[in-house]
Amino acid sequence: MERYLRQIPVLGEEGQERLRDSTVLIAGLGGLGSPAAYYLAAAGVGRLVLVDDGAVELSNLNRQILHRERDVGRSKVESAAEKLSELNPTISIVSMTTRITPDNSLDLLKEAGADVVVDCLDNFTARYALADAAWRLGVPFVHGAVEGLYGQVTTILPGRTLSLRELFPKVGDREDIPILGPTAGVVGSIEALEAIKLITGAGKPLLNRLLIVDLTDYSFEVVSLER
Repeated sequence: MERYLRQIPVLGEEGQERLRDSTVLIAGLGGLGSPAAYYLAAAGVGRLVLVDDGAVELSNLNRQILHRERDVGRSKVESAAEKLSELNPTISIVSMTTRITPDNSLDLLKEAGADVVVDCLDNFTARYALADAAWRLGVPFVHGAVEGLYGQVTTILPGRTLSLRELFPKVGDREDIPILGPTAGVVGSIEALEAIKLITGAGKPLLNRLLIVDLTDYSFEVVSLER
């Protein structure tokens, strides 16, 4: 109760208990996954499933705030799990050093037992695979993406909203997308808040709405989505 004293007036005791009893899968422990995981761990999500097959590189450190220079060459999920356990030792953390593919995404999500999936990935091949699996299993899917000073967030609820493929039917993958660290911080934090909203019922999540963030002039626009 003392740890969550300042947020219980916002979420209520029942909301805090829902967080404690929930599982959130965070796909990608990089620029978006770092702030998302930090805030979900700090908020008291009872079980975090971390999925990433990558290792920490020096060029990650301008934005991937879970990692340190001493972690270069180390598995991202191992590095992330260590920091998150230090931040909140009362929660459970599951590490999966796995590349998400169309062949394994459904089994991976079943094994995780996630109540919410937070998409912090950097490529649409893996995003499509995980979003398809979440759609089949009826699991809410929080999508976020960034480039430079721009970002976007939306929440996909199977049966109630458009799917990821309907929203973005033909997006190709790119290498070395430019990104400024604070942009990832803003968007990843919003993704964490979306997951908290879905679990606790506090606030209004971005269902059939796309938040577009332009930090060149601090504009935030919410676009209504229709079939």
